[in-house]
Order: sequence, then C-alpha cells, then structure tokens
Amino acid sequence: MKPLENITVLDFSQFLSAPSAALKLADLGANVIKIERPDTGDICRTLYISNCVIDGDSSLFHAINRNKDGITIDLKDDSSKDLLHDLIKKADVMILNFRPGVAKHLGIDFDSVCKINPEIVYGDITGYGTSGPWKDLPGQDLLVQSLSGLAWLNGNANQPPMPFGLSIADMCAGQHLAQGILAGLIQSKTKKEPVYVQTNLLESILDLQFEVFTTYLNDGHQNPVRSTVNNANAYIDAPYGIYKTADGYIALAMVPIPYLGELIHCSELTKYTDPSLSDKRDEIKSILSKHLITKTTSHWLSLLEPADIWCADVYTWEKLLESDGFKELDMIQKVSRDNGTQLFTTRCPITIDGERFINEKAAPSLGANNANIILIN
Repeated sequence: MKPLENITVLDFSQFLSAPSAALKLADLGANVIKIERPDTGDICRTLYISNCVIDGDSSLFHAINRNKDGITIDLKDDSSKDLLHDLIKKADVMILNFRPGVAKHLGIDFDSVCKINPEIVYGDITGYGTSGPWKDLPGQDLLVQSLSGLAWLNGNANQPPMPFGLSIADMCAGQHLAQGILAGLIQSKTKKEPVYVQTNLLESILDLQFEVFTTYLNDGHQNPVRSTVNNANAYIDAPYGIYKTADGYIALAMVPIPYLGELIHCSELTKYTDPSLSDKRDEIKSILSKHLITKTTSHWLSLLEPADIWCADVYTWEKLLESDGFKELDMIQKVSRDNGTQLFTTRCPITIDGERFINEKAAPSLGANNANIILIN
C-alpha cells in the first residue's frame, strides 16, 4: 500500500511548477484529478521543448502529468458550480498556480473553498508571492532565475550571466509545495481544520541557493567570483570543475592540489602547498587543463579512483543509459494511455520500506475521465 492511498487531490494547475507537486503526490499513492478548461486544456499540452509530440500532446505534458485522471470543467460557467463544489467537498487537497486574484475571481480562493470543505489542504504557487511590487509579474522560470541572482553562479567569469538548462525554479517550487502539503495533511487530519500552503518561485530558487547566499549575507556582501577556467562553483577553490581530456571530459571535486599533482604526474601542481589557494584558482586550473588534455579520461580515472579521489567521467544520456550503475537504479518506466499509446519516462525517485513506486498510467488525454466524472466517493 502506498502512503497516500485514500487521499484525493484536485489539480487545477498548469505548466510545470504546481503540476509537478501533484505528480509527486500521485506517485506516493494519491488519487490526483487534473481539472482543465474544455477545448484547450492545460497550455502545457502544446508547450513543445522539442519536436517530440506523443498522441497529440507535448512530451513535457506527458512527463509532468502521468499517473493522473483528467476531467474538463469550465470554471467560469455557473452551471458547473454544483459539480465543482461536490468535488471540492470530497477532496483532501487542492492545488493551484494562478496569478494573484484569479482564484478569488473564479470563486475557488482559500476562504471560499473552506466554506465548502473546512478540512481542505489548499496548495498555491505564485511567481513572487501575493503582495508587494512584483506580485503581478509573470512567474516564468527564466525570469525568476534572472531576478534571483542564480545566473551569476553559472558559466565562467568571462561569460555573461548564465541560467540553468532546466526549469529549476519551477521544479524546486513544486517540491516545496509537495512538502508543505504533506505537512498540511498531518495538521488537517489531526486538528480537523483547513490548511493554506503557499510558496512561490522566487522563494524556492533562493532556498536552492541557501549555502552560497548565506555566505554572501555573512561575508560583507561580497559578490560571488566565478572562475575564468572551468567554473563549477563560484565559492569552491581548484580543482573543482570539468576538464577536457584527450577523448572526452573528467569531473574533479575537492582534492589537495599537491597530492593531485603527484597522482597525475604533474610536477607544476606539487608546488602549491599553501592551504589557502583561492587567489590561485584560475592559475591552478589552467595548468591542470593543459595537463589533463594529454591523456584519455579512462587513463586519469585509473590513477585517481584507486586513490579515492572524487572524480567522474562526464556522460551523455546515451552513455548513462548503457552504464550498469544506471541500470541498477531501474529509473525508467513504461506508461500507457487507454488508447494503447505508450511512452517511457522516469519513475518516482522515492523508495519506502524497500518499495520503488511504479505506475503504468500515462498523462490523461483531455477530458479522459469525463464519463465517470464523479470519482470521489
């Protein structure tokens, strides 16, 4: 039995952030009902990140909305109110990510919902919160990354600010909302009261930076300084980074420079015996770069791994899929729609009592469960 079986979630959200929170709850056993507008549905259905379209919907939509049921309701149509209220009355959780004020306009804001269901856990994600000068700005991942300072941690010092190659703010906010909802469920069930769980993209992306941001706050507000050579962390000294080899790349984490020099037979590095080398970071990395490119990745790994040095090959997804370590994780699952459409995606990364949670249900087609719309008993 999965931990959240018998918990029903109404997912009114779209795009990535809040739907990813609903996905985590679904993977843990919750019955998640995705509620979309008729005709068009979640905009994410047509938000393509490649030319990969699966059964009429984007691969992005499939990835975020698997393991959910799907119905369509026109939230602006008064004739839908009775059905909507009936669903809310019998649900345990509601999830939204509307702009501030939209939920109230539709009559599904927290106060209105509490009158229908006084024990609801109400989860809400916004871009920048519900008050202040930024509350009405578009809560889009790239924009939030840019405002958060995160882009100044990536890339080399001679490059412009560089965002993550992932929708990292969306995904972090989804994880935080899921955590808050789980805590809210405990409070709701024990105290028999409604719980309002809120987060926003900016708070989540700042929390992601908590280590380095804390340093900034307590170190005289000194801005992070990226290395000009193979930067991987603006606050960590050499050799931390990814280096080109004769046939690929190698990643090196923390290791004393003289010891590294001995292991890879680079005499130039053995002279860096001063424990404080932050001002020599680029100099050391330049020497290391010129040395590592002379031999293959496997050669360097053969010297470093037996010495328990933190290092790794730099895999493509193709190479990752072929590796025994990845195969052991069994991270890929096949999901299917009722019409027979199948696709491969990742499974839930959480293991509980030795059980890995697998589910074969793909993302719903638009209105897939309208025929049996009264799903909550």
